[in-house]
Amino acid sequence: MAAYSVPDLLGGEPVLGRTATKGGALAELVRKGIPAQSLFLLARRLDLRQAEISEKIGIPQRTLTRRLQRRARLTAAESDRTVRLAQVYTAAIDALGSEQKAAQWLKTPNRALRGGRPLDQLDTDPGVREVEDVLGRIAYGVYT
Repeated sequence: MAAYSVPDLLGGEPVLGRTATKGGALAELVRKGIPAQSLFLLARRLDLRQAEISEKIGIPQRTLTRRLQRRARLTAAESDRTVRLAQVYTAAIDALGSEQKAAQWLKTPNRALRGGRPLDQLDTDPGVREVEDVLGRIAYGVYT
């Protein structure tokens, strides 16, 4: 199974630049704003429509389209939410074994999340921690 990293899922060096793929540099890039193309690439990997990914990150769809056309950057807050989604996706890949299984799991209602989809829980830090807890239980075989 290939190891995935957040910078790789966001386009790697070609999109983020050389320094972003080094340890600790991702935080600085989030502060400056990651390229909008990174969100588009993540949406493709998750098999999400642009409308759905823009809603999950909190960007009006027209604004995202404009930023993609102009090769603009996301705001720090939008970048943070994008990286948070990529981090959870990476954890899901590690726990479930493949990108396809992880993407499907994120979009499927889950009893451990009171019937909600993991993807819908990622808009708050407590929601992210809850999803990560479920993934941890799956990884260690204590999922009920």
